[in-house]
Amino acid sequence: MSADLAPGWRVPLLAAGFVSLVLGVGAGLFLLGWRVPSVAAGAAIHHGPLMVCGFLGTIIGLERAVALRRLWAYVGPLCAGLGGLSLILSIPASAAPALLTTGSFVLLTASVFVFIQQRALFTLTLALGAGCWFVGNFLWLGGAPVHGVVPWWIGFLVLTIAGERLDLSRLLPPSPRANGMFGAIIVVMLAALVISLTQTAVGTMLFAGTLLLLAGWLLRHDIARHTLKQQGLTRFIAVCLLSAYAWLAIGALIALLSGGIAPGNLNYDAALHAILLGFVFSMVFGHAPIIFPAVLRVPVPYHPTFYVPLIVLHVSLAARVAGDLLGAFPLRSAGGMFNALALLLFIAGMIGAVVRGKRTPTIV
Repeated sequence: MSADLAPGWRVPLLAAGFVSLVLGVGAGLFLLGWRVPSVAAGAAIHHGPLMVCGFLGTIIGLERAVALRRLWAYVGPLCAGLGGLSLILSIPASAAPALLTTGSFVLLTASVFVFIQQRALFTLTLALGAGCWFVGNFLWLGGAPVHGVVPWWIGFLVLTIAGERLDLSRLLPPSPRANGMFGAIIVVMLAALVISLTQTAVGTMLFAGTLLLLAGWLLRHDIARHTLKQQGLTRFIAVCLLSAYAWLAIGALIALLSGGIAPGNLNYDAALHAILLGFVFSMVFGHAPIIFPAVLRVPVPYHPTFYVPLIVLHVSLAARVAGDLLGAFPLRSAGGMFNALALLLFIAGMIGAVVRGKRTPTIV
């Protein structure tokens, strides 16, 4: 039997990820003109890496390590968590990229290990997603600017989520033709990322096109279309998923109409946050009641208040995107503040659910 890490020892890894989340959100608010504590203001330049690598990279790496049940796999989230803390503490510039590159390499190794054990389209997709994170971090370590590796980080998150959804769709498996379409989209997406290294506009335009196609594929084939008719947690997750796909499509459309995913105007902010907030965090909200029990071995019973942060997220993000597209900075700034409130409500809701779970003998 392989050694695994006891749930109590996973808590510091999870906590490190959430420190990156809180400081990353604070840094984002500073960039929008809000007054925040100096530690958050000082991390403003690292807003993106903290959110994507420090938080999401740690959480995804921890989830993968728990599923794999191999002690060495926890080195991935450990390095990712430490990488986020290095950004916050302003430890020498190369420390954070080096730690995050190491963490992503461990995640890639774990994902390839899973693929070798279970050769399937979804495990291959998960491995390719981890590979995107590693390539992006490696390029960043080599001196590439953050905006130059953002498409690779998006590829990491999108492919990770798509792979996990493909896994769960085994209950209502897509047809061979649909799987073939999925595979073709992924191949073109990876080609687009490679092209973007030398031809940014062409590569990111093609990449945005594949994101739009993938959003359509997920909307059409995800089991969430059927589970939406059920009740409780099952319906909540379905609402999270379907709304996430809508935001992925919106972000991809904005990027396409703006000439790709490249900085320089407010459309870039709109596309980026539609994808990374609307798509990714809708998924986080939906999967947290499943992930937390698996990682920490604590029950997280469903409650209708789970919808509150989700609604706040969608309404505030719509305001933020509208502010970006209209050039209305006050609307954009207010939307960003309520984005932060949505994440705060989400954290508070999960803590409250864990407390409720401690008082009940079973997971509802």
